[in-house]
Amino acid sequence: MTRTAALFEAIQTYFDAIYYCDVEKLDRVFHQCSTLFDADNGEIFVDPIDSFRADVASRPSPASIMQKRHDQIILLDWLSPISAVVKLRLHSHTNVFVDHLSFIWDQKAGWQIVAKIWHLEGECQIEPLDD
Repeated sequence: MTRTAALFEAIQTYFDAIYYCDVEKLDRVFHQCSTLFDADNGEIFVDPIDSFRADVASRPSPASIMQKRHDQIILLDWLSPISAVVKLRLHSHTNVFVDHLSFIWDQKAGWQIVAKIWHLEGECQIEPLDD
C-alpha cells in the first residue's frame, strides 16, 4: 500500500472512531502523546489524548442512534513525504465539527495523529440512515 493510500485509510479510521465511539480505533490512529486543542470559548482548551479517549468511550455513538454520516475531507496538505495536515468536517449528533489533524508517518505504526485542533462549526439536524 502506498503512503497516500495508507493516509486515506488512517483518515477513515479516524472517521470510524468518532462515528462508532471506538477507542480501539482511536488508539490505532492517535499517537500516544498527541494533544487536542480548541478555542471556541475564547480561551485555549488543551485536551490530552487520554482525556479525549475517555470522553469518546463515555458518550453514545452516532452509530447507536442510526445517524447518517456526513464525513468530508476538505483539504490534504503534504508538508513532506512523512507529514501531512488534513482538514475535515463531520457530524456527530447535532454538532458539525471541522478538525485539523496533523499526521506523522511512523515506520512501525503508519500514519499517526500527533495533534488535533477542532472547531464547533455549527449545529445540524440528526438525519437517520436511509432504509
